Order: sequence, then structure tokens, then C-alpha cells
Amino acid sequence: MFDRWIPIDDPQDPRIAVFQGLRDHQLRQLREADGGDMEGVFVAEGDVVVERALEAQYRLHAVLVDGARNKQVPDAVLNSGTPIYAAAPNVLQHITGYHLHRGMLACFKRRPLAAAEDVLANARTLIVLEGINNPTNLGVILRCGVALGVDSYVMDNTCSDPLYRRAGRVSMGEAYRLPYARLAGFPEGLDVVHDAGFTTLALTPAGETDIAELSFEPDQKVGLVLGSEGPGLTDGTIAAAHHRVRIPMSGAVDSLNVGSAASVAFYAIQQARRSRS
Repeated sequence: MFDRWIPIDDPQDPRIAVFQGLRDHQLRQLREADGGDMEGVFVAEGDVVVERALEAQYRLHAVLVDGARNKQVPDAVLNSGTPIYAAAPNVLQHITGYHLHRGMLACFKRRPLAAAEDVLANARTLIVLEGINNPTNLGVILRCGVALGVDSYVMDNTCSDPLYRRAGRVSMGEAYRLPYARLAGFPEGLDVVHDAGFTTLALTPAGETDIAELSFEPDQKVGLVLGSEGPGLTDGTIAAAHHRVRIPMSGAVDSLNVGSAASVAFYAIQQARRSRS
């Protein structure tokens, strides 16, 4: 089953240049987002994550595996006809900083960014993200969103790249399933969301409404507005949202991690619809 693998012994081999720089967070984000020679690609890590990127119909460009791997490569990868490079230990050490990675690295071609109007038109439950610049938090939010009925999301230009390797890994590849678009900024970006018919909920510890008290029609369009860890949403965005909602806290804890808070809020939105159905 390994007859198509291409051995790679030199970390500088140009055939695997797309996988270089994975330990440099800022370089990777720049290269994967909108600059440098590798513009238009992203890297997924792990068999499950790679398979989900393929299920989401991203086009595979190249695959890198541990040359000592004895596990079958997923059929979807084998059937793609994409080159599979088998890296020697020194190559993996150079690229990842350790001898083993999560079974596989795969490079995919990006798709053109969707227009906000298209993303909003086909959604009933929406995530609106302002300043979520930690890819781990973003990955958690998107994984919970897929699991709890979210259809799509929009984000401002300060948010992390949702196709960044860590975001994909933390979301277990679920992030690839959700359509998304970028908005220029907030609070102005909420005008686009409101014009598409969404009721927006700014999640903030100071919100006057307990999120468990909300009630929506089954087909009502709802957008949950989330801000960055620590600072949270800006005052202008909070003021522009239709509702300011909170998750009640007990004890000395004043708030949850944004990923944890998002999962509670997504579930509450589900329950708010069921109460009217």
C-alpha cells in the first residue's frame, strides 16, 4: 500500500516547501491568508481533519506522512491521486519540531471567499465574530457551532484565519463544513446582518437578559455575536445588537472562556426555538 509514497530525506526539498514554517505562527498565518508564495493554500493536520476537508470539497494539493507510518492512508486521499511524500525523521523534526505529527499533513487549495450576502441568505442560525484572534478559541467555537445547529458565520478582519492549521485541528475539521464570509468591521458590519433579517444577540457578562429567557419562532433568523477572550465585544457592537444577553454565573467566576460560552449559547438558542414550536 506504500508503493506510491515518495521518500523525502532532505528538509529543504522543494517538493515539500509548502509545509515549511509550521512552527512560526505569524509566518504561517501570513502565508496561508493573503501573502507570500504560498497564497491560496492551507494545511490540515491529522487523518480525520484531512478527510473532513476532502468531504467539504477542498482540493488536495500534496500530502506529507511519517515515512515510518504503517497505518493505511485514508481511501479518500489515496483515490485523489495526490502526491504522498514520506518524510524521514530529520525532515519531520525540521518541519514540526518533533519526530511525529498527527499521522498526516495535507496541503489544500483555498476557495474564493464567499460574499456575505450569499452566506447570510442560506442561514437560520449564524455566528458573528469580532476580534476572535486566537485560533484555538475559534476552532472550539466552530466545532460547537456545527454540533449545535449553526449554519454559517461571519467575522471581522481582526479574527484569526479559520483555515489556519490549529483552528482546523481543534475543530476536528468541523470548521470546514461551515460557509463563512469576512465583514469589514463592526459595529457597521451588523447592518449587513440586520438587513438580512437576523435578530442579533450580543453575548456579554453585563447583558440585561438571561439567555435562557429568550424565545424565538422556529424559522426566526438569529445571530449570536461573540467577542475576543478578555476584552469581549466592543461597546459599539454591543449597543448595535438587538439584545444583550448573559449566561448567569455562580460563585466568584464572572465569565466563561468564549468557546465554552458559545456552546452554552448555541444550545440555549436551540431550546428557545423549541419552546415556540
